[in-house]
Amino acid sequence: MANELTIPALPCPSIDEIASFYEMLGFEVTYRQTRPNPYLAVRREDINLHFFGLDDYDPAQSYSTCIVVVPDIHALFEEFAAAMRKTHGKLLISGIPRMTRPRLRNDRYTGFVVIDLGGNWIRITREQAEPEATTRLANRSGRRHGPQAVAPCLWRRIRMRSSRGWPCSYQRGCRRRSGLDQRC
Repeated sequence: MANELTIPALPCPSIDEIASFYEMLGFEVTYRQTRPNPYLAVRREDINLHFFGLDDYDPAQSYSTCIVVVPDIHALFEEFAAAMRKTHGKLLISGIPRMTRPRLRNDRYTGFVVIDLGGNWIRITREQAEPEATTRLANRSGRRHGPQAVAPCLWRRIRMRSSRGWPCSYQRGCRRRSGLDQRC
């Protein structure tokens, strides 16, 4: 299957307060239900978030989170920050609600977090530029990209195998195929 869509449903104490918060950030309310169970859906371009109301819900005790992958986190951060400054007179950086600034994380993703009035952590991150497998191989070899990243790994592997009794002709053939025949 292709083109599946996943939309999180996050808890909140009041769908009216959540609606106001996300409208401030430029979202539009696409669905609102008050009975029998409070439910709200908001959308901003391709970002869809759904919320359900819970009586006696404590946002400070929330473990709810979702990840939103966008192509340009800095533009989205600036739009959200401008909306917060316009409404609140400042960027909210502590308490609930709040928003963190974009930063580089350990896994090389950059992103920021919006913590809404329900205590939900909306983690905004950017699309990954290169596949993880390529990155691991490049990190092991000490190089960044291309065949030069693979060749040193192959060379080390060939040397290990030949020390275990592999024929020398096999070693030379492997070196030739990997582009390391200048070391022969």
